[in-house]
Amino acid sequence: MSHVNVTINSRQYRMACEDGQEDRLLKLAGDLEGRIGQLRGKFGEIGDQRLEVMAALVTSDELMDAQQRIRALEEELKALRDVRAAAAERARATQTAVVAALNMAAHRIEKTTQVLNRTVGGGIAIG
Repeated sequence: MSHVNVTINSRQYRMACEDGQEDRLLKLAGDLEGRIGQLRGKFGEIGDQRLEVMAALVTSDELMDAQQRIRALEEELKALRDVRAAAAERARATQTAVVAALNMAAHRIEKTTQVLNRTVGGGIAIG
């Protein structure tokens, strides 16, 4: 377990994190610090706690939007997979039908050849 000092709203906090996650935690804290700074610039000094809550709400709003987009994309992906599976099934059915038709045609050609061999050639094979 590692520890990192982060700055949020100009205050230092010592945070624990898993080994290897130090940079990510610093980036997250930097993002939150930046959001608070933007809100302070937009609304002025309205109180540290209010700025922190507003930054948390803005972040939660973005997270909720991202989750909704992810769900919509997952649904779209599922629909595309279903369409692809249906197309593959139609292609297999078409291929099976073509094979059956070719086999039937080959069988009819063989029968016709046999009939022609018996009748036209006087019993002598012509093909």
